[in-house]
Amino acid sequence: MYLTGFADEAAADIDGQIRATKELGWSNIEARNVNGKNLHDISEAEFDAVCEKLDAAGVRINCFGSAIANWGKRIDEPFDSSLAEARRAIVRMNRLGTKLIRIMSFAVLADRGPDDQMAEERFGRLRELQKMFADAGITPVHENCMNYGGMGWPYTLKLLENVPGLKLVFDTGNPVFTDDRTARSPYPKQSAWEFYRHVKDHIAYVHIKDGIWESQTGQVRYTFAGEGAGDVKRIVADLLAAGYDGGVSMEPHLAVVFHDKSVTSDDQIRYANYVEYGRRFMRLLKDIGHADKMES
Repeated sequence: MYLTGFADEAAADIDGQIRATKELGWSNIEARNVNGKNLHDISEAEFDAVCEKLDAAGVRINCFGSAIANWGKRIDEPFDSSLAEARRAIVRMNRLGTKLIRIMSFAVLADRGPDDQMAEERFGRLRELQKMFADAGITPVHENCMNYGGMGWPYTLKLLENVPGLKLVFDTGNPVFTDDRTARSPYPKQSAWEFYRHVKDHIAYVHIKDGIWESQTGQVRYTFAGEGAGDVKRIVADLLAAGYDGGVSMEPHLAVVFHDKSVTSDDQIRYANYVEYGRRFMRLLKDIGHADKMES
């Protein structure tokens, strides 16, 4: 098992992302944004600079956190943007030697019921994406987020059944604030453990996020890993006991840390928060008896 993370939560620029990664003793970044733009959208000159800095630091991109088919794209709109993003991503991933890419299954149509979500159109588009990546030697992993497959574990399994070769990235925190659309409306929130245990055999990658759903405000309050309702300790312990040997990626989403804002800048808080999150997760691994499984 190796540790990594969405280092754009530590810093907007690649220099800060590399610095935070190395401070944690890690050698991998799950790339998403650099200076506010996804890695498949930055200019060629910016991408060249990113590659040079990664090479010089001995840090690699283990997974590409793309925006392909994500919650910002509707299934009843043209497929063009996701195809274009996939083509750009493949070229850049080949240069980086990156073999994993996070994708999704398009936004849930809020004005339709869970079984009226244009499922066949989604399956067809994801089959096309899966083939594009597989032909390039890349494994697409679907995230249980605000998308078709994230509506509940039966929808993820249906997606896998209809898109041969697709694998999963399981996010421990997303079920905390995601409606369980396998139940009746008004939908309750999902159970991370229940979702996990049904899709466990298909997991190729893991995102670590945690939080508590606050029904009075209708919002999620993100926490350090293991301090929320995401069953992080239970899930990670079960995965590792079963022999999981893939990547585990931090995605804190924490808005604040306990520092004096009068003497630290927002950028400093952001950086310190990410590093503290990584350190606490490493302590969590020790607490559950799996410190020996950590690789940089």
